Amino acid sequence: MANKQQLAPQQREELLGILKKRFEKNMHRHAGLAWADVQAKLEGSIATLWSLQEMEKTGGEPDVVGYEAKADKYVFCDCAAESPKGRRSLCYDHKALEARKEHKPQNSAVGMAADMGIALLTEEEYRKLQKLGTFDTKTSSWVKTPDNIRELGGALFCDRRYDQVFLYHNGAQSYYAARGFRGVLKV
Repeated sequence: MANKQQLAPQQREELLGILKKRFEKNMHRHAGLAWADVQAKLEGSIATLWSLQEMEKTGGEPDVVGYEAKADKYVFCDCAAESPKGRRSLCYDHKALEARKEHKPQNSAVGMAADMGIALLTEEEYRKLQKLGTFDTKTSSWVKTPDNIRELGGALFCDRRYDQVFLYHNGAQSYYAARGFRGVLKV
């Protein structure tokens, strides 16, 4: 699995170039942070670069959305205008996927996120992201669901309509062409 999570030198340079360009174009998302510091952190983590490549490859357009000073970590999040195209039509988690008798989707949001080395956004993280731009006006995104809701068969998702962020519920086994998930990664 370690070989799977490594990028060739050319891929690494291309990805760093894309991330740098996006970082510089969207300074409002990370005011006061310097790309050189972010890049130094990234170059020290092969697994993080691989995960960011997976986020990019599935249409997430990852960008820095914060810095946690206590942990000394930069926070990357999917910043595509709509829920990433390569991560839609997924039920919530593996348990929901297994519960479907017919028309199973290819994967679950939680399972795909784990495979990518990222986590689903929490409701709080989703709302913070929405303060940095306008996201999910035509799509929706699964968010991390509290255990007590999940135990009852439900799962949560968010979107933005009427210039407001909404939190909804659905059966965890449901999936829709316009619902995916956004990931978060800290390095």
